[in-house]
Amino acid sequence: MSLKQKTRKEIHDLLVNIVRTKLREYKPETNYMPFHFKLLGRDRYAMFSFIQSMNTTFGISIWEQVAVILAKSAGFQAERQYDLLGSIDSETEKLIQNIHYELRAGTRQVDKLKEIELIRKSIKKGTPKKDPDSRVDLFVKIGDEENYFDITSAKPNMKEFSALKLKLLRWIALRLSQDKNAQVFTRLGIPYNPYHPQPYQRWTLKGLYDLDRGEILVGEEFWNFVANDDIYEDLLDVFQEAGDELREEIDKKFAQFRKYSD
Repeated sequence: MSLKQKTRKEIHDLLVNIVRTKLREYKPETNYMPFHFKLLGRDRYAMFSFIQSMNTTFGISIWEQVAVILAKSAGFQAERQYDLLGSIDSETEKLIQNIHYELRAGTRQVDKLKEIELIRKSIKKGTPKKDPDSRVDLFVKIGDEENYFDITSAKPNMKEFSALKLKLLRWIALRLSQDKNAQVFTRLGIPYNPYHPQPYQRWTLKGLYDLDRGEILVGEEFWNFVANDDIYEDLLDVFQEAGDELREEIDKKFAQFRKYSD
């Protein structure tokens, strides 16, 4: 199947509007970095800073909004920057910390469904309040299954992967503290595979995440999951089309950076 024309247009317009806003409002950093300027050139550093700023925009805006458009097009309930309210009793907090520690230590075999059921059995009814981990990047409800995503960078290190796993465990508890029967699944979404065409293989994943059950979805798997269809190549085409439309405007912006001299 391919993307619906309405969905293509919505994503295309989103991308064009975001980039045009960035082109209009972006101003090069004014930090004095003499070694960078001397080695790379002030103009090249200005271009680099712009691209870094765009990378940040992808992370905090584009991925989430595109995912919501795709999920809603598939008929799913979807929301970005979703607040998962709840509270975790001390015994369940201790259980979560123990599961997390044993996974890191390699003394527990990863099993996402078992982890969920252990937390379900332990959790006490709690008040619906904000927690330091309440903010969810992407919420998608598919049938009765509630999917809570943290959309993360393509190459988290071991410390980041470990912290994210703990967050996913706590999300389960927060949700079940409000409805013990909720069908909840927490996941990491990684928008693209930097190792393509090789499989995404990070040694940091070993033993920490249930890869067989889709606790981490990477690139094509992630986008096809939220869209409930094989749309990945079509999605890349939409990004290409938006890029082609913006090429002249981007080149003009880069030409402005060339006026900077050492």
